Amino acid sequence: MRMSMGRVGRHLLGMATIALMATGITLLTGGAAFAELGQPEPWEWHLQGSGSPVMDNIVWFHNFLSVLIIVITLFVLALLVIVVMKFNARANPVPSRTTHNTLIEVVWTLVPVLILVGIAVPSFRLLFLELDVPKADLTVKATGKQWYWSYAYPDNGKFEFDSLMAQDKQPRLLGVDNEMVVPVNKVIRVQVTGADVIHAFALPAFGVKIDAIPGRLNETWFKATKTGMFYGQCSELCGKDHAFMPIAIRVVSDQEFASWVESAKKKYASGGTSTFASAAGPTQ
Repeated sequence: MRMSMGRVGRHLLGMATIALMATGITLLTGGAAFAELGQPEPWEWHLQGSGSPVMDNIVWFHNFLSVLIIVITLFVLALLVIVVMKFNARANPVPSRTTHNTLIEVVWTLVPVLILVGIAVPSFRLLFLELDVPKADLTVKATGKQWYWSYAYPDNGKFEFDSLMAQDKQPRLLGVDNEMVVPVNKVIRVQVTGADVIHAFALPAFGVKIDAIPGRLNETWFKATKTGMFYGQCSELCGKDHAFMPIAIRVVSDQEFASWVESAKKKYASGGTSTFASAAGPTQ
């Protein structure tokens, strides 16, 4: 009777393991399909939809680790259940006197090492992809200020403009008066610095997050694969209006970008950008 109960327990445990793994994989691979492009959504529990090759790799690595963690957790749970059911005092009135098992000791040493190597290889590949800036098609300089961003286009006439939060635009706390505009499917090098305190330039959909430090020029990059609006925020506590310092990037076609550059050269030719910004929006 004990053996039949043990078989039933193992069978049920195996079915539960398969069901949980299938559910976890479905959630991990299918969740991103419901994400709203370029911005957070209500009750979001997954990563934002990807808009760049770097973010594609981040999503893959995140899902890979999540599945690995689920498998390891369920395996350990299964071992615990088997030990509790098979090696309790009732099932073993005469306890085993075994103290060592060379094979098991070798396995539980080598397997974690192999798992860590399996995690390290894609991890290092992803870090290299993020940090190795390829040959850029366009350079944009982003300067963090209290509490707004200034964008300069040194490759397109060296004009510069400020981007302040606009209260009358949606999405709330993310809409700005002047967006950074870039062409689709082009490598964009972003040079980031701070004018006063440490800020952080972060775009979740592009897999970008880098500190903007006064006196230092940091570099990152992205290649937007979809047109549309993409939003981020300053991700470093930088003062009282830190929460009102959004980043908005509009990705357009090559023709639209060329047209925007010509109009921007005229619009920002005087160089008269705002020098003060707050949560109340642009001041005149």
